[in-house]
Amino acid sequence: MKFVIGIDGGGTGCRAALATSAGQIVGRGKAGPANIRTDLSRARENIVDAATRAFKEAGHDPALITSTGAVLGLAGTNVGTYAQQLETILPFAQSRVVNDALIALDGAVGEGRDGAIAILGTGTAYLVRRNGKARAVGGWGFQVGDQGSGGRIGRDLLEETLLAHDGIRPASPLTAEILAVFRGEPQDVVEFTINASPGDYGGFAPKVFEYASRGDPVAEMILARAVAAVEASLAALDLDEGMPLCLLGGLAPLHAKRLSPRYRALLREPRTDALGGAVAMAARLFGGTERADV
Repeated sequence: MKFVIGIDGGGTGCRAALATSAGQIVGRGKAGPANIRTDLSRARENIVDAATRAFKEAGHDPALITSTGAVLGLAGTNVGTYAQQLETILPFAQSRVVNDALIALDGAVGEGRDGAIAILGTGTAYLVRRNGKARAVGGWGFQVGDQGSGGRIGRDLLEETLLAHDGIRPASPLTAEILAVFRGEPQDVVEFTINASPGDYGGFAPKVFEYASRGDPVAEMILARAVAAVEASLAALDLDEGMPLCLLGGLAPLHAKRLSPRYRALLREPRTDALGGAVAMAARLFGGTERADV
């Protein structure tokens, strides 16, 4: 039997789905981060690991990887030559590395259909497709982008915690708890940042949402800033009235509650997830003409 593989990889993890040539998923696997801009060699290892696990779950020999075509939707493909570098070192028979936002869009609204997505997780990225032409906004990474993301929300929380400690900004129960996490030592906050990844910062984001629900002023300020950034990016997509908008990622349901009525009216449930989008593309490119819905 001929197989195809879909891969969905980002800063916090990598998922693989093994499917028949018609796109019917038969096995899944998970592994560590796969942001090729952050760490190309580690991303390659985790991609292969996730694919291997998918083969094993399906009860098939992982050695078949070398005769299987794969579509990989990965973070970090929109800058540099990382995608091309990765394709040369992957073990699959054929590889197509695309931006993770593209497979997410295909999964959410259907392959090739018009619509828009906002990926709201550790990072952020936006993509709209109108009359078959796709346009991306954001996705530039933690250092110079990802506004409204879990990574940036967590970073902002640590910044506000230090500002409160120094008496520059008012403290709150949230900043007090975060400083306590670091044993009351602001120096430890700084030490944390030296090697912290976007995912490490993003680990603090749920606390911000939790405390905002209690009316914590610092949490509310941070989230107001984050939501404003998300809506500014959505405005740049210039969405048509009635165009389906799908929010994806771990922070999607939390952000959705805070969007203005203009954008809440456009929200639709995604048809399937990004991994389903990758499988559908892999079935079309490498599996033949017959496909199943995924």
